[in-house]
Amino acid sequence: MLAACDGLREALTAHVDVAARAGNQELSVKRLAELLGDSKLGIPVTKQNAQTIATLWTDYQLMGIAAARGDTVVDRKAIDEAAAGFLASMRLQRFTDSIGKTFTPDSATEAGYNAGKANIFAARHILFGTNPTMTPAQKDSVRRAAEAVRVTVTDANFADMAAKHSTEPGAQQSKGNLGVFQRGMMVKEFGDAVANLKPGEISGLVETQFGYHIVQRLPYAAAKGQYAQTYAQAARAVAESTYLAGLDAKANIKVRDDAPAKVKAALKDPMAHRKDNDQIASFDGGTLTVGRFITWVNSAPNPQQIAQQLQTVPDSTVKGIVERVVRNELMLREADRLKIDIPAEEREQIYTQFGQLLRQIWEQLGVSPQMLRDSAKTDADRERLAAARIDSYVDRLVNGQVQPVQVPPIVSNLLADRYEMKINQAGVDRALEEAQKVRHVADSTRAAQQPQSAIPMPGAPGAQPEPAPGTPPQGAAPAPQPETKQP
Repeated sequence: MLAACDGLREALTAHVDVAARAGNQELSVKRLAELLGDSKLGIPVTKQNAQTIATLWTDYQLMGIAAARGDTVVDRKAIDEAAAGFLASMRLQRFTDSIGKTFTPDSATEAGYNAGKANIFAARHILFGTNPTMTPAQKDSVRRAAEAVRVTVTDANFADMAAKHSTEPGAQQSKGNLGVFQRGMMVKEFGDAVANLKPGEISGLVETQFGYHIVQRLPYAAAKGQYAQTYAQAARAVAESTYLAGLDAKANIKVRDDAPAKVKAALKDPMAHRKDNDQIASFDGGTLTVGRFITWVNSAPNPQQIAQQLQTVPDSTVKGIVERVVRNELMLREADRLKIDIPAEEREQIYTQFGQLLRQIWEQLGVSPQMLRDSAKTDADRERLAAARIDSYVDRLVNGQVQPVQVPPIVSNLLADRYEMKINQAGVDRALEEAQKVRHVADSTRAAQQPQSAIPMPGAPGAQPEPAPGTPPQGAAPAPQPETKQP
């Protein structure tokens, strides 16, 4: 009941003319509309772009508040909470590394390579390319040329013949060498042909959708180092998939039918949902919440791109991603059981890098603590100065005069927990409507200010009608007419 009352009170007292708030600073609906609608870059007037500008403004203002107060954030517990997804990914990597080490690469030997146990091969080829636009006669001509070359190809001259005859791009440099690959990476006809060759053997013509190939399976000596590396990667993948299959069988993962809708709604405003406890999946011994899902998204190198892509994919794809995140949670639980953690020295590096990142962003935004201290005496004055500089930076940003400064989720989440901030979706929607009007006025004004063309355009007032084809231009001598003969 208290929560409902608080929500109602907030709804009734919310500033309908405010799109976002950070500390004591407000981004008005009018200001956001002007930033988007009057952008010299011509930024498309969309809800996504209005949301992006509001988010950037909020992140930058929070950075300004921290700089004004000299808050270098040395609270390691706060950093750990903000970096929860990043730290979880590091632990997960250490755990999967430990899984891969349990798989013994017993076939990473010459005997294993020769037998093709792991379906890993090394080969080179000479390609005589064809394409779907060729006539049967043209294609047959390519085949006959390939047959003529085949009878002259040997192990000794294969590289030179590939450089001379292959139509594959880069063949002169690669000599047709494809290196080591897994059979499934190649089209079926090519993969089957390589698998049926003995090491060192050269095939007859192999036809694929790309043309005609002369293929040689390389001997173990020519592939030894790369084969061992590729085999280790494949072995690790097998070990991980086998382990995950066992986890799935025991975990009883269930993704809720409404999970896609909840995920897509939350990712439109991830900051507001980073602590959302609404459940989207369950498994043996636990649940996955919307907030925890967002934590994992924020740990990715490109969280904003992922959030945008998930808005457009089918619900079945979203469910699959939710299931993968549940597996991450299951593996972390196993890591806890095995006491796999991040070493102390690596954690120290994270704390150091966090401080360096703060200082770098401050410098880029022009609000370093030292600069603010030199220019203003009190905290309040420094906050006002920082806010003004941030507003100026955002102005220049939407007009293409500066580049956007990326504030990683680990930083924005921490500052959002330390200082008040909120993006008002109703205000953003109103700003979008107003921005469309601003853009229309700006476009009309720019069109009216365009100088009149010195050359009348067709159809414009004062323009002469276009002459008929063959009519000489005005002032030109008439073209000579052919002499007419009497019959």
